[in-house]
Amino acid sequence: MSNPHKGRTGLDRILHAAGYSWDGLMAAYRGESAFRQEVWLTLVGAPLAFWLGKDWVQVALLLGSLILVLIVELLNSAVEAAIDRVSFELHDLSKRAKDIASAAVLLSLLLSAGIWGAAIWQHLR
Repeated sequence: MSNPHKGRTGLDRILHAAGYSWDGLMAAYRGESAFRQEVWLTLVGAPLAFWLGKDWVQVALLLGSLILVLIVELLNSAVEAAIDRVSFELHDLSKRAKDIASAAVLLSLLLSAGIWGAAIWQHLR
């Protein structure tokens, strides 16, 4: 049995995929306060990255670390939504999956903070 949602090809597939991605970004922005906060942090941080970075590598690291936080937060939200779709019942595996996804967000935030801290430190020296 084939999936009726997988029949698109070419430009039609790309356009629909872009629409689904946009829908996902909007769903996360409207439904997840952490994602909203991280989006605003990225919007403030992006121009600062160009000011703070000494070359394109530093700018890329600063911007990339912010985008990484958004990516990991989106994946965390997807894990939470999938688990909540199955059941709101408390279960050890559900908690474990949500905790692991949350830990990934924490690590991405720590990585970003480390990159930004190092760039600020170098800038102030």
